[in-house]
Amino acid sequence: MAKLRLEVDDEALAEAAKLLGTKTKEDTVNMALAEVVKRRGRAIALAQLRERGARGDFDLLLDKRNYRG
Repeated sequence: MAKLRLEVDDEALAEAAKLLGTKTKEDTVNMALAEVVKRRGRAIALAQLRERGARGDFDLLLDKRNYRG
């Protein structure tokens, strides 16, 4: 794990700790970073699904006979 020394907005850190339920500054920063990565990943996945839907990639599923035996 990388050691990093930086200045952080105390109010933002305290609010993030409340929202995330963390006790230490280190845990708050690490959890906030992990949350950003997860959210961004989900946003990208959703955008890709929307693009596939717009292209008609799921149109086959509109008729139940195509996926139920």
